[in-house]
Amino acid sequence: MTKKRKSSSRKRTSKKKSSFSLRALIVLLILAGLLFVGERFNLFKVDWEVLVEGGDLEDVIYSPPVEVEPISGEWYQLYFTSPQYPDEERTRVYTMVDGLLKAINNAQNSIDMAIYELELDLVADALLTAKARGVKVRLVTDTDEIETLDALIRLKKEGIPIVDDQRGAIMHDKFVIIDGQSVWTGSWNFTSNDTFRNNNHAIFIQESHLAENYTTEFEEMFVRHEFGPTSTANTPNPQIKIGDTLVETCFAPEDECGDKLVEYIEDAQESIRFMAFSFTHEAIGAAVEERARAGVQVRGIFETRGSETEYSEYGRLLQQNLDVVQDGNPYTLHHKVFIIDNQIVTIGSFNFSDNADNSNDENMLIVHSPEIAAEFAKEFDRNYTLAQNSTP
Repeated sequence: MTKKRKSSSRKRTSKKKSSFSLRALIVLLILAGLLFVGERFNLFKVDWEVLVEGGDLEDVIYSPPVEVEPISGEWYQLYFTSPQYPDEERTRVYTMVDGLLKAINNAQNSIDMAIYELELDLVADALLTAKARGVKVRLVTDTDEIETLDALIRLKKEGIPIVDDQRGAIMHDKFVIIDGQSVWTGSWNFTSNDTFRNNNHAIFIQESHLAENYTTEFEEMFVRHEFGPTSTANTPNPQIKIGDTLVETCFAPEDECGDKLVEYIEDAQESIRFMAFSFTHEAIGAAVEERARAGVQVRGIFETRGSETEYSEYGRLLQQNLDVVQDGNPYTLHHKVFIIDNQIVTIGSFNFSDNADNSNDENMLIVHSPEIAAEFAKEFDRNYTLAQNSTP
C-alpha cells in the first residue's frame, strides 16, 4: 500500500508568514533609519512616542521649530515672536521668553516690572528665584489681571509686592527695569498667547539714563499710586543719545504720545509703514492720510479683529485707496509700530487709540535708527506677505 504524503500547506503558510514578518521588519527598520537621518539633519522632527504607539505618519513627522536669534547691536537686543499655525507645543519658539529670563536671571539687585498681563509660569518662577537670592522684586499691574491670572496670584502669595491701578482704564505698560541699568519693553505681554500665537516685538536696552526714565515712571505708580491722567509728567531724560542713536521716551497720557507721533508722521518725506493691533485715533489717521496725498508712500497692516468697526481707521484709509490690509495671522497681530522714512521706529505698548492716548498707562519709545528700522521693515514685509496670501 502506498503511503499518503502528509500535507505541507501548514508548513508553507508558516514560511509565508515568516517571510512576510521579515520583510515588514526590514521596511520598518528602513523607515526608522530614514526618520532618524531626517531628524538628525533637521529636515523635520519625529514624535517617536506617537510612532511607537502606531500613529499616522502625518502625526509622527512635523516641521522643526523656527530657529530665531535675537538681533543684537552694541546696546540692544531686538526680538520678534514667530507664531506657528496651528499652535502646538512641539513647534513653539521660546527665543523671546529666553531673552527675558536671561535678563531676570542676571539681575543682581533689583527687578521692577510693570506688566498688563503675566501668565507664564516660567517668568513667575524666575522672579521667585531672583527674590530667593536676595534681589528686590516689585510689580505693577492692572486690577482686573491681578484678580484672574494664576501667576500673579501666586507671586502675591509668595510675598512679592504688587500694586494694581484700581480703576476702570487699564495699566497697559509692558516694561522691566533690571538693576536700574537696563530696560526691557515692547508690545509683548508675558502670556502664552502673546508668546506663541501673536505677532509681537520686544527690545532690551542697556542704558542707565533710559532706565532712570522708566524707574521714575514705575515709582509714580508703585509708590505714589499715580495712574493714567494723574501721572506726573516728569521724565528726567526724554531724549537720550546712545552712540549715534537718538532714543526718545514717551509715557501716556502725561507726555501726549499721540501728538508726538502725529508730528513725526507729518514730517515724513518718503514712506510710512505701520502695524496696528488697534488704530482708532482720528488725528493719527488724518496725518497719515494727509502725507499720502502729499505723495508719501503709505502701507499698513491692521489686526483683523476690530478693523471693520466704525471706529477703526482701516475703512477710512481704504476709501482713500491707500495700501492697507488686514493681517493674515489666524490668531492676532499685536504690534504697535510705525516706521517712518526707514529712519524712525515707534515701539512699545502704545496702541493708536484715544484710550491709549488719554486714559491708560502706556509707554512708547521713538528710536531714530536706520538699522533698527530695517529690522522692523523686515517684520512688516513678513506680515504683509502673509496678509496678501491669506484667505479672507
